[in-house]
Amino acid sequence: MDLKDLYRDVIVDHNRHPRNFRPMPDADRHAEGFNPLCGDRLTVYVKLDGERITDVSFQGSGCAISVASASLLTESVKGRTVPEAERLFTNMHELLTRDDAVADPVALGKLAALSGVREFPARVKCASLCWHTLDAALHREAAPVSTE
Repeated sequence: MDLKDLYRDVIVDHNRHPRNFRPMPDADRHAEGFNPLCGDRLTVYVKLDGERITDVSFQGSGCAISVASASLLTESVKGRTVPEAERLFTNMHELLTRDDAVADPVALGKLAALSGVREFPARVKCASLCWHTLDAALHREAAPVSTE
């Protein structure tokens, strides 16, 4: 099995069995995101203890890339501090949008599976929607996030 097959399997698994897919009524922060291009719509919920993200979840509907990215996001930021999550947002944005960005499997873990998305420009917005929505939730931005 080559790396692309492994990455594809990770995305398929997280789409079929999304982690942390649930509302969070007691969330400290939340934000809504919408991708008008393909209809992805989600809400990201965050529970904090000081600066530490103690719980994160999402709810909504979208394409396979959107759901898998949101599922991977929740697993990746849970337990991190807000500044660590912000750095991860920056790293993921570069990974998804810069042709010269290289996925570091050790640093990114399963998130590296999303590196192939940049080969499909129309799908970059699908993969990045949840990240922009998380960023909005962390910064208490009230307006819904849109990828347009």
